[in-house]
Amino acid sequence: MFLKICANTNLDDALLAAELDVDAVGFVFAPSKRQVTAEQVAAITCKLRDGVERVGVFAGAEASEIARCVKQAGLTAAQLHGEFDGDLVRELTAEFGAGLKIIQTVAYAVDAVDGAMADAPFEERLREVVGEAGVWAVLVDAAKSGVSGGLGVALDWADVGGVVRRAVQGREVTPRVILAGGLRGENVAAAIAAMRPWGVDVASGVEASAGKKDAAQLRAFVKRARDAAAGLQVER
Repeated sequence: MFLKICANTNLDDALLAAELDVDAVGFVFAPSKRQVTAEQVAAITCKLRDGVERVGVFAGAEASEIARCVKQAGLTAAQLHGEFDGDLVRELTAEFGAGLKIIQTVAYAVDAVDGAMADAPFEERLREVVGEAGVWAVLVDAAKSGVSGGLGVALDWADVGGVVRRAVQGREVTPRVILAGGLRGENVAAAIAAMRPWGVDVASGVEASAGKKDAAQLRAFVKRARDAAAGLQVER
């Protein structure tokens, strides 16, 4: 199970996540209460152990701005929010090659009038994204009123999981799917059991306050996610 702890704003939280042997720590460069600068992140990433992915979260940024942040902050992955832009993915891949993993977010509208109205466009976007060779992983998140990321809103994991399986069926290599949206220690096991994602991503669900992690909640989340994945034999 791939574990990503997102929206880090300080060294102590990032070091704790790395100490717990998570796979990735995330930093939000998009407008947010948890937004950080490349300079702030550079002071953190240089102190993290080798092997942990340093993920920058971007929304609406141009390739040149993302590239600047990647280089200055020492990032190893870029998580892209908003409408899928294949040209942007290809620009970043051309510049960084395998040196930068691209995670594309695909949002599911939790406020649609009915599930069918949300399922169809979500499945269509998923098919498009997993068909782009430069996308390393897909992050599935909740959207409300057209906004996604940082909402703390959970999905109907069983329903969304079914749509994801339809979208990726028949592919020679199963795409990496990371589940986000409203996860916390109390529900992550149920989410993993219902959807069986390749990875999970948490931010506000392990916070004491905006931008500050709660150590006990973070430890509990990591343990419960790993225990749930082990029980289902979900591979990392």
